[in-house]
Amino acid sequence: MTESQTPQMILRDLLFRYPTLSRVDEPIWSGYEVLRNTVRDKGTILSCGNGGSSADAEHIVGELAKGFRLRRPLDEGTASKLHDLTSSTGERVTDYLQGAIRAIPLASSGPLASAIGNDLGFEYVFAQQVLAYGNPGDSLIGITTSGNSPNIALAASLAIRLGLHVVGLTGRSGGRLSDIASVCIRVPEDETFAIQELHLPVYHALCSMLEADMFTAG
Repeated sequence: MTESQTPQMILRDLLFRYPTLSRVDEPIWSGYEVLRNTVRDKGTILSCGNGGSSADAEHIVGELAKGFRLRRPLDEGTASKLHDLTSSTGERVTDYLQGAIRAIPLASSGPLASAIGNDLGFEYVFAQQVLAYGNPGDSLIGITTSGNSPNIALAASLAIRLGLHVVGLTGRSGGRLSDIASVCIRVPEDETFAIQELHLPVYHALCSMLEADMFTAG
């Protein structure tokens, strides 16, 4: 990606490569706007899912917390604090560290997740972490192909009550999550594997759009 690309251009490119997603172009853009507002306000993006969707939730954070498609220079304030800090090999850390978008995958901590599941029940695995990490204005990305995963739906409901925004990624039906989420991106497929195949380009586009908004000069 060139540094001149805008979020609008990235979305157009996504729809060119995946024409079937033109049916959900408005929710994709709305989801981007929700996440953009969180990032601009220096909030945190939380992500969660089960099974393959859990891997997707972690993948999203991997694209947000470090450089994805662009160079991400540190902001001047951070760079000035680190200007004389060097690594063990004498390299200036400001030549290597990249600007980050604050994001946390809720399924990454096996010990915590298992403790919550064991002590409270599996339905509370993500809700408890939203309670621990979430603040008003933050965003939760909930990924469930059916839209009906109880632990995702409960985490989303809790997030809304606490003043967070919720962006759902589901299949065509949307399930329960479509009635809870601030924005629900219901990709036009019905089988789990096919839904997941479309989730990946959608969230790659969202990550790229956020990066372009935050780290493109001008």
